[in-house]
Amino acid sequence: MIDVESLSLTTIEKEKIQHPNTGAIILFSRNYQDPEQITALINEIRQTRNGTILIAVDQEGGRVQRFQNGFTCLPPAASFVSQPELAEKTGWLMAAELLAVGIDFSFAPVLDVDCGVSKIIGDRSFSSECEQAATLAAAFSRGMRSAGMASTGKHFPGHGFVSLDSHLALPIDERDLKTIWQQDLVPFKQLISEGLEAIMPAHIVYPKIDSQAAGFSSKWLQQILRNELGFDGVIFSDDLSMEGAASVGSFTERARQALTAGCDMILVCNNPDAATKVLDALPIKYPPKSQQRFIAMQGKAKINRKALLSSQNWQQISSQLKLLNHA
Repeated sequence: MIDVESLSLTTIEKEKIQHPNTGAIILFSRNYQDPEQITALINEIRQTRNGTILIAVDQEGGRVQRFQNGFTCLPPAASFVSQPELAEKTGWLMAAELLAVGIDFSFAPVLDVDCGVSKIIGDRSFSSECEQAATLAAAFSRGMRSAGMASTGKHFPGHGFVSLDSHLALPIDERDLKTIWQQDLVPFKQLISEGLEAIMPAHIVYPKIDSQAAGFSSKWLQQILRNELGFDGVIFSDDLSMEGAASVGSFTERARQALTAGCDMILVCNNPDAATKVLDALPIKYPPKSQQRFIAMQGKAKINRKALLSSQNWQQISSQLKLLNHA
């Protein structure tokens, strides 16, 4: 999964999109102007690929909402503690708005439990109580699924107990597996039991479990996530350009280790040269199991944008969210 620089594609970006190792594009705020422009960009990407390609965005709500002008302002996940009945409705609305412009999926919901120490997570978490976080995130995920969008739970096995931002450093979580299992993994366990389609691991080291960060650890991804938790969906690496991934080595080494550990797809964002190196260095192969998992991530839009915005359901939920945002 790679990114693009602006509001339309350059010749070099078109070549990258056509590369056999490119499986997906992630879009950012810099790629967005308004619904019409983003629809045109997405169409351009799909026409360039001339085949299946996944298109994703981070549209959680609160501090992390890449598309804003022309989209409903989504509240942070922590807001639903006071109005839990809105969690599922908001998941539906977020997904329906994105699907209507051609996005396949948003990297949501956040399944981290807020332990009061992580500023990068904070109100992106649904709750500081693991059971409540699980309940609200599951409702949000059901809303997404009802609109036709797959969910991606992040950041496995939990980013809420470290103060460092893994974009800027490699956080260390000294807790033991029993503690993590009883707290941080509760939302993951619940959503996996409800059919969670994808998971993104954290660039965090849990030294009592493994010396490698979770996204590069076969113990975390294969033994615990696949075997013990029974997860059979897509594992997306977190962005390999983040500082939390740097200790593994070069970008190609990071990519190889993430894939070896058990990731189905790796993200290389905000570094075009690194993306090119990774695309060219990796073997061109398509594990059948991964291919099957990717199919579940394809968006299944049920309503076009004009019909969505005129629907009573969208208008009612959008109004409720405006009140929640100003509460």
